[in-house]
Amino acid sequence: MKTTGQQLSSKTSLWLLASIMVGFLAASSAPSPLYAIYRQAWGFSALTLTVVFSVYAFALLSALLVFGSLSDFRGRRDIILLALGLEVGSLLLFLNADSVASLIAARALQGLATGIVTSALSAALIDIDRTHGALVNSVAPMIGMGIGALGTSLLVQFAPAPTKIVFELLIVVFIVQAAAMWFLPETVSRRPGVWRSLWPSIAIPQQARATLWQVLPVNTALWALGGFSLSLGPSLARIVTASQSPLVGGFAIAALVLTSAAAILVVRTHPPRAVLIGGTIALATGMVVTLAGIASYSAAAYFIGTAIMGAGFGAGFNGSLRSLVGLARPEQRGDLMAGFFSLSYLAFSVPAILAGLAVGYFGLYATALGFLAGIMALALIALALMTRKTPGVPAR
Repeated sequence: MKTTGQQLSSKTSLWLLASIMVGFLAASSAPSPLYAIYRQAWGFSALTLTVVFSVYAFALLSALLVFGSLSDFRGRRDIILLALGLEVGSLLLFLNADSVASLIAARALQGLATGIVTSALSAALIDIDRTHGALVNSVAPMIGMGIGALGTSLLVQFAPAPTKIVFELLIVVFIVQAAAMWFLPETVSRRPGVWRSLWPSIAIPQQARATLWQVLPVNTALWALGGFSLSLGPSLARIVTASQSPLVGGFAIAALVLTSAAAILVVRTHPPRAVLIGGTIALATGMVVTLAGIASYSAAAYFIGTAIMGAGFGAGFNGSLRSLVGLARPEQRGDLMAGFFSLSYLAFSVPAILAGLAVGYFGLYATALGFLAGIMALALIALALMTRKTPGVPAR
């Protein structure tokens, strides 16, 4: 690792980068419990809600395509600092949002910041410590989304001016992290070709492509579930539970992402292939229980099923990531992470928009049943493909 002057140790650097990843994902899920307040104030539809949500994902995807490999040329630290500045700007827009247009602008800038930071953070974590870096890459996003959703729900329930205080707190956190970033050691050397790297592309290293194609079906199912849960999930939870409490939506998101984090901690030392297969089975099982809970308006079945799906999400995501991270050289890691997360966020956003369109025709209840049944079918197809004896995903 390259170090000059007063620098953080490897362990402290790992913790700092992990906290930044948690912060970005907490900020990404924080608006979800606030959408009900915004809808009540501005009167927009479920389709508009999913558009607002998906603007974030599309901006993130665009940033990954354009800036995903930038840290391989410019260095990890500078790119992460740039993203932190943009993230603070997006939070200031949220803080002063007074219309759907301003909400879309805030989400777009937030997506841009998160897209720029995603591959740089992921690559920096692996540069510092491949084993623990891959673990943080898997578990930190889940913890972050859980903190953002549940923390905001608590503020909506109990704090004054929840649409202000959550973003004020996040701004303080990111400013402190930006100050600490100046002491992070750089892990790659600058090299020529930075302008050429900005041409939009998904540059998957040749040696990782077969494995990526194998994990893509289950990874698509996982992220489609995540997109639906963070956009329409809180509204669906209120229908199933017949409760209008903001905490219901927050708990629905937390049940998914926090059990994902717990599953990652459990499976992190198991062979990637076994983890992927087990995660896919858990995802499909959770879908069955969740669908039964929705159909019978059973809050218990709904939350139990969501927790089982979360375990499948965590295991599947960890297995996918661990199958890939060791297949790229250090100078290719930014590209690989950008490609992997580009495909992930495409699955995160497009199905959510389609679900928002369907809500206008069929209602949220019927749309949720059809959408989740579709994800379950994709998970079963992925399971059938993975159990075939084909090369790609490493057994260990």
